[in-house]
Amino acid sequence: MKALTEGRFLGCEDGAAIFDVGYGARLFVRILEHDIGRVTLRRREGFRLDRTWSIAPGGLEPDYAGRMRADVNGFARPPVAVREANGMIVIGAESLEAHVRLDPFQIAWKRKDDDFFFLRDRDTQAYFLSLKGEAFSHYTARHAHDRHYGLGDKAGPLDRTGRRFRLDATDPCGFDAELSDPLYKVIPFVIVDGRHGAYGIFYDNLACGEIDLGCTIDNYHGPFRYYRGEDGDLDFYVLSGPAVPDVVRRFSWLTGGQALAPRWSLGFACTSMAIADASDADARVSGFIADCRRYQIPCDSFHFGSGYTSIGNRRYVFNWNYDKFPDPGATMRRLRDAGMMPVTNIKPCLLDDHPRLAEARAARLLVNDGTSGKPAMTQFWDGLGAHIDFTNPQGRRWWREGLEAALLDKGVAAVWNDNNEYEIWDEDAVCDGDGRPFAQSLARPSQALLMTKLAYETTAARSRGKRPYTVTRGGPAGIARYGQTWSGDNYTAWKTLKFNLTQGLNMSLSGLFNTGHDVGGFLGPTPDPELLCRFVEFCSLWPRFVMNSWKEDGIVTLPWMHPQVLDHVREVMRLRYRLMPYLYALMWRASAVGEPPLRPLFYDFPGDGAASIEDAFMFGPDILVAPVLEEGQRERSVRLPEHPGGWFSWHDGTHFAGGACAIVEAPLGRLPLFVRAGAMIPVGEQYEGLLRAADTRRDVLVFAYPSARSVAWIYEDDGETPAWREGDNFAARLTLDKNGAISAELISGRFRPAYDRISIRGQAGIRSPLTLKQSAIGPIRLHLAGDLS
Repeated sequence: MKALTEGRFLGCEDGAAIFDVGYGARLFVRILEHDIGRVTLRRREGFRLDRTWSIAPGGLEPDYAGRMRADVNGFARPPVAVREANGMIVIGAESLEAHVRLDPFQIAWKRKDDDFFFLRDRDTQAYFLSLKGEAFSHYTARHAHDRHYGLGDKAGPLDRTGRRFRLDATDPCGFDAELSDPLYKVIPFVIVDGRHGAYGIFYDNLACGEIDLGCTIDNYHGPFRYYRGEDGDLDFYVLSGPAVPDVVRRFSWLTGGQALAPRWSLGFACTSMAIADASDADARVSGFIADCRRYQIPCDSFHFGSGYTSIGNRRYVFNWNYDKFPDPGATMRRLRDAGMMPVTNIKPCLLDDHPRLAEARAARLLVNDGTSGKPAMTQFWDGLGAHIDFTNPQGRRWWREGLEAALLDKGVAAVWNDNNEYEIWDEDAVCDGDGRPFAQSLARPSQALLMTKLAYETTAARSRGKRPYTVTRGGPAGIARYGQTWSGDNYTAWKTLKFNLTQGLNMSLSGLFNTGHDVGGFLGPTPDPELLCRFVEFCSLWPRFVMNSWKEDGIVTLPWMHPQVLDHVREVMRLRYRLMPYLYALMWRASAVGEPPLRPLFYDFPGDGAASIEDAFMFGPDILVAPVLEEGQRERSVRLPEHPGGWFSWHDGTHFAGGACAIVEAPLGRLPLFVRAGAMIPVGEQYEGLLRAADTRRDVLVFAYPSARSVAWIYEDDGETPAWREGDNFAARLTLDKNGAISAELISGRFRPAYDRISIRGQAGIRSPLTLKQSAIGPIRLHLAGDLS
């Protein structure tokens, strides 16, 4: 590749400072928001791919054809001032500046009020462009104190420093949560947190590549990191922070935010390939419903593995096996009557003997080999297959009709988009591109995003104004606009607990706020009683709480599979449902303001030494979760972050000083939780499933402490429709002052909850006087009910 070491300033156009960097390439520097900058490199021939699907500022949704790369709609685009100073071209707007040195060419970024650059290119040869191929690379300076987070669902420790990752997507079933790479998603987004605060870099390119966060050391350069694309365009966004929460919120805003799923999707759910694979699958579903009642396990949705589509041992999307399911509609009604919403797995590949392959091929609905014009065949489950092209309007129409006729018309509530990594390795494969074809290697992950967008919109249109619940395993940044994802087909092992934790937190920092893990592990050995119980504990407070498995011995992982721990499993599930009002408010905040429900400790406690630990996490701003991650442990120790007033044990109210090492008992069935002093936690009494009983009681537990202050949210809506966006909800902010007085502010009160009173209660064992400054929040009465002792 050629190093682009000299620049020539060409002037400004439409808010962009333009530089000639040699070899016919031009580089554009923009400031799009007070805290977002952008750098775009355009070759002599133009963009390799002139569109994007990830960028959706403030929810400005791109259509299926994508958003033009040159489009700057949706951004504030503050007035830009350009000046020359000290041999540099300085581009400034509001609180952000880019300083461009022409020789050797380098860009450095600073916040206007700072006297330092928070991000700068490497001093030596920062930009490279291939003239013989399509590759390019970008190098930035790295500091010894920098820590790196993000990149979506990558494996390994929380801090990515010193690692190199492949930017690609495969189906790594049973992956090693510490070492495997690549996994399912392609999200070239990195948060850098260091001595001068935090910032983010997002490379908006969906071609394969790699990102190196200090793995490579070269004596001829100072410490650096780099991004390398094998194809596509160098087009990156700089998010100036200055704190990690600022970066996370702005990245979520930049990529369209997080969809608020229906409330029922937050309940426990279960699935197994073995159930739908069985010859008596319909009877097994009925047996599952009966067992949930027998064992008193709440279950709000049942997820069908792809076995319902089988012919023989192979799977065919939109085909129903009527030997296994004689009347699919009746099966769906049976589940709904039991309070379990039915969700079905779908896969975007048609096997080479699919009953409708000839039809799809004749209509040219598939990703094609651009040389032969035939479908680009690739290895898939059970054999070779061809993938539906979601950049083709006819392909989308065909798929929508399949969703409606095969699934939604039969009573399916939601679809689970699976195996959508689009492992098409044919170098000549071409996507329709809505009439403007492009090489599929430029944007494989866009297919998963468009597949999920189509499922979201089709379900919304057919469900009479209900909020869709849509799940996808693969995709790029932007998939959160449509729903939920998860860490994929994990392996049943103790090690998985540890590294699913850090994997999930980095997904959350990458804008994937509605996420979780396969409870009990998907592949591998059957979990023994202890591991099953600890898996349930570990997964119980993640937004996605789905028990999903496939085991070679045919044993299905189920909550009651080990009678000796069933009571413990029930107790953990009761904890989740007890905390559902708190979780639901967090999910609303995730969608409304881009705040992740689960996050690392440093998100809320920057600069605290305890905040760097990787075996605990924050559940919202007030609850620290310290799951048991090692076999045989019956107590848990954790160093708590500094906090005025310290922390309380959720279970018994034991007080711990901030910054202290807390040691608590952790028998099976008890998830160690610590609550900030002063926190107010809304809880409910709805334990039998979210669809089965009216949510008629609301308590707020106050973990009071002298001089402690806090804020809490009470949030309710109908749990089903998008009317919450228009203010049809109940939202109130509670404030606890240093004297123990609680006041409330009604933010929105158009929706009436099923309860008409909120009881304020001191947590058992915590003695601190509480008073109410008012007796009601709009139509809801406040009641000081004492403690729980």
